[in-house]
Amino acid sequence: MILRFSLLISLCFIQCIKAQEHIQQLPDSLKGTDFDYLFDRIENHGISNEQRAIYMRAFLIKARSEKNWEELSNAYKNYVHYAPIKEKLIYADSMVVAAKRSDRNDIIGSAYLSKGIAFYGQKRLSEAMDIYLIADKYIEKTDDKYLIYKTKYHIGQIKLYLGYYDEAVAIFQECIGYFQEADVRAYLNSLHSLAVCYKMVGNHGLCTTINQKGIEEGSKIGNTEMESYFILSEGVNQSMIHNYALGIEKMQSSLAGIRANKDFSNEMVGYFYIGKSYWGLNEREKALPYFEKVDQIYLKRDFMRPDLREAYELMITYYKDKNMLGKQLFYVEKLLEVDKKLHRTYTYLQGKVRKEYDTKQLVAEQNRLKGSLNARQYNDSIYLTIIVVMFLLLTQWILCYFKRRKDARNKYEELLQKIEQMHRAKIPSGEDADLPMSKDAEAAVLNNLNKFENSRKFLEKDLNLTKLAGYFKTNTRYLSQIIYKHRKKKFPEYINQLKVEYIAERIRNEKVLQNYTHDALAEEAGFSSTRRFVKAFLASTEITPKYFIEELKKEDNSE
Repeated sequence: MILRFSLLISLCFIQCIKAQEHIQQLPDSLKGTDFDYLFDRIENHGISNEQRAIYMRAFLIKARSEKNWEELSNAYKNYVHYAPIKEKLIYADSMVVAAKRSDRNDIIGSAYLSKGIAFYGQKRLSEAMDIYLIADKYIEKTDDKYLIYKTKYHIGQIKLYLGYYDEAVAIFQECIGYFQEADVRAYLNSLHSLAVCYKMVGNHGLCTTINQKGIEEGSKIGNTEMESYFILSEGVNQSMIHNYALGIEKMQSSLAGIRANKDFSNEMVGYFYIGKSYWGLNEREKALPYFEKVDQIYLKRDFMRPDLREAYELMITYYKDKNMLGKQLFYVEKLLEVDKKLHRTYTYLQGKVRKEYDTKQLVAEQNRLKGSLNARQYNDSIYLTIIVVMFLLLTQWILCYFKRRKDARNKYEELLQKIEQMHRAKIPSGEDADLPMSKDAEAAVLNNLNKFENSRKFLEKDLNLTKLAGYFKTNTRYLSQIIYKHRKKKFPEYINQLKVEYIAERIRNEKVLQNYTHDALAEEAGFSSTRRFVKAFLASTEITPKYFIEELKKEDNSE
């Protein structure tokens, strides 16, 4: 590996030397031109690759001869952008070296960011994230908003891949707000990424809205480069809600554009969801070639996304039903290999990866199949080693996973009990503390508090202690003390608990609410924002609204 890298560095150095040797052979028309002119010609999509190479070489030679470190960094950045994938990181190293000589945070940060993007293009996500963080350290010292938001966007992409969808949504919303006026392509990219996030969290209606907006915005501003991606996104979205025929049509129509961009990651996405759509239509023979295409790209690119691993599970199921033990075992082994890679690459993502085949099932399946095949074809020691390695890697995750599930289930049952008891009894009044007011005055305020709860006026948005004290014609100090004495909570916790118990009871009893988005549920419960709703629900019940609804649906389906 080191030898290969050294050879590549040498080749790069030789190319640069040759460029200097041939400076006199450059066309006379380029002598004396400025960097802006050369850059415009490099970015001109109407010229051939040979012509672009001449302008890039002229840019590089001019920057080096003038010892203009900013432009020399930009010269290498041109090569990072247009060079073959295998050479991009070589030029990226030279770009960073030149940028550091400028001693300017914005130039150094921009160079590191471009290097991170080169890693990301090869789907070396861990390395890309490391470089993005270095870039961020330099860029945060500048007031260059474009670089700041560009860094945000690419970190958002990593978070999306890692499954931190809520964090990614917040980042992409910020980027949309900035790039809408600053950069057309970055604006469309941010819209697309936001749509993907909504799709992955199950907000399919909002995903469709964003996809449609992306296509319309691109058409309106004359940039259709992202159209294939919005169509692919919507095709996957339709597949997820079981509109398989429409999903297949959209995904098939998008793939030509995706392949033209040499975007193997989204090409894998298209193949997987087309296959899964055919599977959903019970056309498994049509589904299988698409799953195989996913595996072929994995073999070629050594890259897999967690949501695409299901392709192997479905192929295992297919060959199991066909009683083709050899093929079945082959894909069980491949799934073990993929899971090992995902575990290593996405260490802190493993809690997000849902598996239909857990480790014990895979190991049991492997041993059973292994006994059915010719012992000469398989080496027992190899499979035992795989079993041990996978067991050690995944045991901790499995234990943590089931513990979290058990804890969440206990909290869910506690919440149901609380809903049942909610109207049967109030929290017992505290008699162990005296208030600096008469018993009659205290009773009057407490009576108003009961009326307030029964009338559900706590659903009022932005209700605060001062407003409520005004309604009760008392002061905030007395009201706060009475709430704490009789409800055992401070005012914000008290109001949030009332809202959470109210909406939890409605969700349980009104099944239509179980299909509402968090935004809609927050509105129903009187919260001023979705974030406050989710945070309050979790603080009050120790489970998320999503988990609560999922468990209710499971119980309904089991009846």
